[in-house]
Amino acid sequence: MFEKPTLRSLVAVFVCILCYSEATAGEKIKFYFNKPVDNSVSTGTNAVYLNNSLGDTLIAYINRARYTLDIAVYNFTATAPVGPAIAVAVNNALARGVRIRWIYDGGQSNSGVPLLNTAINRLASPTTSDYTIMHNKFMVVDALSANPEDAIVWTGSANWNTQQFNNDYNNVVIIQDKPLAMAYRAHFNQMWGDTGIAPNMTLSKFGQFKTDGGAHSFVVEGRVVQVYFSPADGTNAQIQAAINTADKDLYFGMYTFTDDGDADAIAAKSGIGVYAAGIVDEYTVSVTGSEYATLSTALGARLKVLGGSDLYHSKMLIVDPSDTCADPLVLTGSHNWTASANTSNDENTLIIHSPVAANIYYQAFKKDYESMSGTLAAVGGCNTGINGPGVPLAGDNLRVGVSEGVIDIQFSTGSFGYAGVRVLNSTGVTVYTEVMNTHGGAVHSRVAVPCPGIYFVSVPLPDGHRPLVRTVSVY
Repeated sequence: MFEKPTLRSLVAVFVCILCYSEATAGEKIKFYFNKPVDNSVSTGTNAVYLNNSLGDTLIAYINRARYTLDIAVYNFTATAPVGPAIAVAVNNALARGVRIRWIYDGGQSNSGVPLLNTAINRLASPTTSDYTIMHNKFMVVDALSANPEDAIVWTGSANWNTQQFNNDYNNVVIIQDKPLAMAYRAHFNQMWGDTGIAPNMTLSKFGQFKTDGGAHSFVVEGRVVQVYFSPADGTNAQIQAAINTADKDLYFGMYTFTDDGDADAIAAKSGIGVYAAGIVDEYTVSVTGSEYATLSTALGARLKVLGGSDLYHSKMLIVDPSDTCADPLVLTGSHNWTASANTSNDENTLIIHSPVAANIYYQAFKKDYESMSGTLAAVGGCNTGINGPGVPLAGDNLRVGVSEGVIDIQFSTGSFGYAGVRVLNSTGVTVYTEVMNTHGGAVHSRVAVPCPGIYFVSVPLPDGHRPLVRTVSVY
């Protein structure tokens, strides 16, 4: 028997996924961008560009709220057209009986807050020297509904104002999942100091005073989704861990990039042949220490800087969008790559393990990058089935067999740590994921796949080597 991992928790989930003829993003995780995207590199699901309509989309989700709205936004301003329209939608929700709670940063203007009905309870984060900023930008809809399909999380990089929605570079993630919504609500409740409609200033916790809520890994439509809240959850360690999983290519876009460890991790990956490219806002260049020098030395012309009146405000990392045999992922949220975001700000970060999500974000990144006169090289796709089923690789071995719709997976390794067994269908959709402690011994897993077809079995080993991959046919 294997000991269950404690840090990342045993994902150990088999999800019955219908057999698709093409990769789909599904209905429960949606991504939107407020700048044009490049659908020519889509692998089946096109990235969606919302042209001056991000605000309208937010309002549509506010309008569907039936029971509760928990909103935590760094800066909500009254500038038309976005600010007043959001306020009307929220006030209308109150009028139809929705219980609304609102948290905002006490050091920002938040000129849109006075537009809210005075019956809406709101809480400004503290501004004393013990605190920095409440930098979240999320909304939780109907987390407590008896119907789990009602629960929705809206998050991403955009503050709620016209400039951020229509002009600055931003992205939004919307996830329909009750367990994830409850994790966000629990984080909200720590800041609110209570689970009820009125805030409790005595128990309210912001910044360094918050504690780890404990729930970090979720499965949504077969995708592993991780969530981390700063500063309690050690988010920067998760960022660097995500960077370090890159096998073939990685891309990043960041407003403020002043963390040495993140820069060093990207430079190290570039140094061993991983294709890396990035975009930073000119603000990073003006405030950084050695990080910009590290990145520009490592990446050269593949590092772009956005100048001008619009901000590159997205915070995103895309790992291995070209390699579905690895662990393609997207990391995004409110968290800039800075020490304060990691150790003192209130932030949230999502890591979505999905080849579809990685490709969607790559479509957006590529268009952003090319708008800054950059050109991205094509990176080859994953290499599957080279050694054939049952043929061991040097140093480790992976044997795969098939019987009556069940894939039998066995491998052994001298490496100690965690190994992730992943099974993907022919379109790159993950149908099974399990993380196990190898203990330097044998690992055995049996996976019942949802339908006949070609499947890839991938075992990314804990020592940082490229994953072992086998191709099998299930009849």
